[in-house]
Amino acid sequence: MSELITYRLDEIADVIDCEHKTAPKVDSSEYYSIRTPDIKNGRLLYEQANRVSAETYELWTKRGIPEAGDIILAREAPVGEVGWIDKDYKICLGQRTVLIKIRSSQIEKKYLLYSFVSPKFKDYLNELSGGSVVAHLNMKDIRALEFSFPPLPEQKAIASVLSSLDDKIDLLHRQNKTLEAMAETLFRQWFIEEAKEDWGEVKLGDLCDIITKGTTPKQFTESGVNFIKAESLTDTGSFIRSKFASVSNEIHEGVLKRSILKIDDVLFSIAGTIGRVAKVTEDILPANTNQALAILRPNRGVNSDLIYCILKSVHFQELADGKIVHAVQPNLSLGEISNTCIRLPSESVLKAFTNQVSTYFDKKHANTKQIQTLENLRDTLLPKLMSGEVRVQYQTEEVA
Repeated sequence: MSELITYRLDEIADVIDCEHKTAPKVDSSEYYSIRTPDIKNGRLLYEQANRVSAETYELWTKRGIPEAGDIILAREAPVGEVGWIDKDYKICLGQRTVLIKIRSSQIEKKYLLYSFVSPKFKDYLNELSGGSVVAHLNMKDIRALEFSFPPLPEQKAIASVLSSLDDKIDLLHRQNKTLEAMAETLFRQWFIEEAKEDWGEVKLGDLCDIITKGTTPKQFTESGVNFIKAESLTDTGSFIRSKFASVSNEIHEGVLKRSILKIDDVLFSIAGTIGRVAKVTEDILPANTNQALAILRPNRGVNSDLIYCILKSVHFQELADGKIVHAVQPNLSLGEISNTCIRLPSESVLKAFTNQVSTYFDKKHANTKQIQTLENLRDTLLPKLMSGEVRVQYQTEEVA
C-alpha cells in the first residue's frame, strides 16, 4: 500500500450523537428508525427496522438529517457495528447510535466504511469500549478515532472492489424478497381468492409428522452445532447466520435430541416476535433450536413449501394473531398451531401449485447459497485489501 496519511474522525467528518430516548414507533410509514440491531457488517437492515411518524422524524433529525452516503455507528449492543445509508430513505437515529457525515474531499466515503468493518478495527473498538458491564463507546473517543488512508485513487479502487461484491449481495437479497412475494401472491390467488366451496378442511397437525419445539440449554459454546433462535429469522424467510448461537454435539444429541432439525423442517416463531417463518436447508445443518420456535415436520408426501406458504399466509397469520396469549411476552401454543384448520383442494391441484411455487423457493435457495459464497469472499478480501496484503491496480488522478 502507498504512503498513508492519518486523520482523526472529527477532522474529516461531522459526528452527530443520537437522541437519548426511544423513538415511538408506528405500524406503517415511510420513515425508518435505525436501532443498533438494524446495523450489521456495513449494511442497514431496513426490513426489520421500526417505522416512525413524520412528527417523530422531524424531532429526531434536528441535529442532522441522515442522507445517502452517510454512516451510522452503533455505540453499544453490538458495539462498533456500522451501516451505510445507500438510498435516500427518510431515516432517524435510534438510541445508542451515531451519525457520521464525511465532509473531506480527500476521503472516499466507502473506504472509511470498510475501515470500520475491518476485523482489526472492530477488535480495537471492542478493546476501547471494554471495562464496563455493557460495552459502550463514548462520543469523545469516537471523535478521536484515527484512520490511516492511502491516496484517494487507491481508496476508490479498494472501495470499488468491495462495493461490487456488496452490490451483488444486495441484488440477490432483493431477488429473494421478490421471490418471496411471488410465492405469497400465488398462494393467496390459489387458496384464498379462488378457493372452492367443496374443498375439504384439514387440521395443520394432520399434515405434519410432528409439531414440537426446542428448549434453551444451560450452556453455549464458541463453535459447534448451530443453535437457531427467533432473532435468527428474518421477516422474509431467511436466516441471519451471525445471530446463530452454538451448542456442543453432546448437548445437541443429548438433552436437545427432541429438537434436532432436519432438511425441510419448517420453523415458525411462537414467542416474542410471532409469525416469522423459515425452511431448514442442508447448509445450516446440523442445527437445533429453542422454545421460541415451533418445528413443523411435514408428512411424507406433503411438500414443505406448501407448509411454508400456509404459515406465511395472511390468513394463517391473522388466525394465529387471534390466539396469542399475552403474558410476560406474547406466545402461541403448539396446540393452537396444530388445531388450525386449512381448506385444501384435490391432490392434483396441490401438486400443480407446489410444482410452480417450488421453482421460486429453489431459486431463492440458490441465491442464498451464492450470497453466502460472496459474503465469505468479501470477508476474506476485506482485511487483506485494507492492510495492503492484496493490492489493486489504480490510476493516479491528474491534478488540473
